[in-house]
Amino acid sequence: MEQYHALLRQILEQGVVKGDRTGTGTKSVFGHQSRYDLSAGFPLMTTKKVYLKGIIRELLWFIAGDTNIAYLVRNGVNIWNEWPFQNYLIQQGLANSLPKHGQAWKKELKDFVERIKTDDGFAEKWGELGPVYGRQWRNFEGVDQLSKALDMIQNAPNSRRIIVSAWNPPEIDEMARAGLPPCHTLFQFYVSNNKLSCMLYQRSADVFLGVPFNIASYALLTHMVAQVCGLEVGDFVHTLGDAHLYSNHIDQANVQLGRDIRPLPRLKLNASVNDLFAFTFDDIMIEDYNPHPPIQAPIAV
Repeated sequence: MEQYHALLRQILEQGVVKGDRTGTGTKSVFGHQSRYDLSAGFPLMTTKKVYLKGIIRELLWFIAGDTNIAYLVRNGVNIWNEWPFQNYLIQQGLANSLPKHGQAWKKELKDFVERIKTDDGFAEKWGELGPVYGRQWRNFEGVDQLSKALDMIQNAPNSRRIIVSAWNPPEIDEMARAGLPPCHTLFQFYVSNNKLSCMLYQRSADVFLGVPFNIASYALLTHMVAQVCGLEVGDFVHTLGDAHLYSNHIDQANVQLGRDIRPLPRLKLNASVNDLFAFTFDDIMIEDYNPHPPIQAPIAV
């Protein structure tokens, strides 16, 4: 994962200081590309432990076309909770009286998540993120882009139009109300020499917390699609627009850069699955993952 470490170093050494939507502040570079050979090992970060369960569950959630956090929360994945929670506080007139990440805020978040778990009506109303990733992948103005991409890979593999876009301009404001407009906005598949490659364009990249997650998620998607289409894996190419480290992630990035890079783990998929939409959590396994301990850092919402 030297490619990722090179990005961290570039931002620390060359990044410009910028304000941002969250008010946290960032160091940022614009325009960066990394390439990962998926046949050389699964690109899961080893200089800190990455939340593998969250990666798998979130990707299955996207593939299913789901946009409500209830599935994630009820499977112990809490990576999306803070966006709908903050919207809930705003709608209830509580945002100003509960400063972010204070003790009262944390207690209210815990209660919010518990209600998402146990109250279907509450989850339906307040757990819905709007027309975010899953909706756009599976129902972009009536088009199931993911199914169409699978069909093109198998029947028109030389096409330069095997693209899935999450960026739907008329719905961006609606996405922003309870969730977040898509950061990973568009991905394209490429078939050559019986190998499937994928390139992602990501408009905004939280390099410390989000990017390791994004790399592993799209690498996993590429492996899954390759399997059901009868192909081997090629490269995952990650193209970033605004690549940034939040100001409260700088120390953590330096800690990570001080660690040695360990051998990559291996991905093992259930070989009997030949339908992308039939994969379950238990069909996806990572072997020989030996990372350094996790490094905690706050999410900027």
